[in-house]
Amino acid sequence: DRYFVVNYIYELGVFMKYIIGIISAIALVLVLLFCPINSESSVQYLRIHIRANSNSYADQSVKYKVKDAVVEELIPLVSEIESFEEAKKVIEANFGFIESVADRVLEENDFTYKTHAKIDNEYFPTRTYEDVTLEEGNYDALILELGSGEGNNWWCIVFPAFCFTKTKNSDNIVYI
Repeated sequence: DRYFVVNYIYELGVFMKYIIGIISAIALVLVLLFCPINSESSVQYLRIHIRANSNSYADQSVKYKVKDAVVEELIPLVSEIESFEEAKKVIEANFGFIESVADRVLEENDFTYKTHAKIDNEYFPTRTYEDVTLEEGNYDALILELGSGEGNNWWCIVFPAFCFTKTKNSDNIVYI
């Protein structure tokens, strides 16, 4: 009798370990399937790409003035945005405003060409911003062409707002 009870308890313990192992394996599979792993690749980015009219010194210089003015005006628009879709909507709704800011800078610097803003999906090379690396590939981007848009360009990220933040203790813009 005693042997039977001890053997029964032992066998029950082995069976319970087996069941617990199966339940643990199923739980792990369910967690991996239904809980996305938080990785950089799951983040959608909206980039900004300001293209100069040409590679002349004057066109390249004014490109940076336009960049400064556009970034300054976009800070309040994009700094609190929480989703990629919202960022695209805000930027698209403000194409005219973005163009007017850029056109004003061009006019103030005696340029006669105008600008054109759009969102397009374009190829970007690998780029690292502090501890975030964006691999080469196609990304949606706010494209701001100055004149012909055939010159060298400046680019960064609109969403998440890496390029559109202010330092905590001053009004200076931080370009990353």
